[in-house]
Amino acid sequence: MKTITRRDPRRPFVMTSAGLRRIIMTEGAAPLTDASGAPDSARSLPAGTALRTTEPAARHLLVLVRSEAGAIDARGQQCIAAAALIATADTAVVAAVLGEIKEDLGLCGADLVVTLAGSAGDLRPEHELAQISALIERFRPEHLLLPEGPGLGDLGRRLAVQLGSSIATHVVELDGAHVARYVPDAGMRTRRLSVCRPLPDILLLEPDAADSRLPFVGRGELTAVPLPTQAPSRYHDHGLTRLDSSQLRLEEADVIAAAGNGVTDVALFSRLARALGAATGASRVAVDDGRFSRDRQIGATGTTVSANLYLAIGISGAVQHLQGIKDCRHVIAINKDAGAPMIQRADLSAIGDAQNVMTELLALLESAPVEGAE
Repeated sequence: MKTITRRDPRRPFVMTSAGLRRIIMTEGAAPLTDASGAPDSARSLPAGTALRTTEPAARHLLVLVRSEAGAIDARGQQCIAAAALIATADTAVVAAVLGEIKEDLGLCGADLVVTLAGSAGDLRPEHELAQISALIERFRPEHLLLPEGPGLGDLGRRLAVQLGSSIATHVVELDGAHVARYVPDAGMRTRRLSVCRPLPDILLLEPDAADSRLPFVGRGELTAVPLPTQAPSRYHDHGLTRLDSSQLRLEEADVIAAAGNGVTDVALFSRLARALGAATGASRVAVDDGRFSRDRQIGATGTTVSANLYLAIGISGAVQHLQGIKDCRHVIAINKDAGAPMIQRADLSAIGDAQNVMTELLALLESAPVEGAE
């Protein structure tokens, strides 16, 4: 029986000069440049791009981000860009990366880059706090910026308590003097009011608080800073929990195979999903017919998913279903109707009877050699 690991379905990516997302894999990422001061051709800078500033740094802004497979995700890039946008000419943007980094962070505004010992899979807040405290002691930053949310958002709150610093959470807008966030309007439950305050010591930024596509670049210099190598922790890593793919919650699934009205052989569909190591989902029609349980329903009236790969089999693509998969990175559709809305949404389509295509695909998967087998 195939098992899959719980993992974040959102892969790190960078924005190209054409505004396209490029997923960063482990191999082939661009190397960082050394401390040369001016960008060179090795950095592949967009034409006409200049350094944000050439003045010596009298002050610093510190940004804390986490890397995965040697790259940071869009939210981390936006935090660095936000710091670069509010920085003055004599202020350097310091990007502190938990984990290794294989890309040029100068492209999203970083002047100095410091790598910290960290991993997306580890829970070591005391150790991370000790490293960040050492960085704060070294650079004396005017402000610290982090992405809002589980992980770094929690770390920012811990740091505010430890240092007694002021903090703004869920920031959606900022400039050199103020930050803003939304709060519910008690009188009208559907409205939100924007509340502003002066820049605090620590800022936790919501997605899209800043655009990572900048008209300038930072120096992107790697900087070595002596940091604590160990810190006592009350937390222990008990490893990853491995589950059969059919038991995985749809919200946590990296790969999902979903069945619609065009799937009549549910047993064949289940075998295919298991062979793919995919969690199983279904359209509302398939659930209403009793072929799948209600917790497998995907769509605006069911579960909204954000898988890296979504395989839609025999699903026409009602508006409510498309709303439920809007955050999926790659969509593959199998449908005999070439004009179905799901075909228009898909990145790759196979036109044909769902049962026939599933049979052929399952045969290919079952005949493929098993990795590591003699």
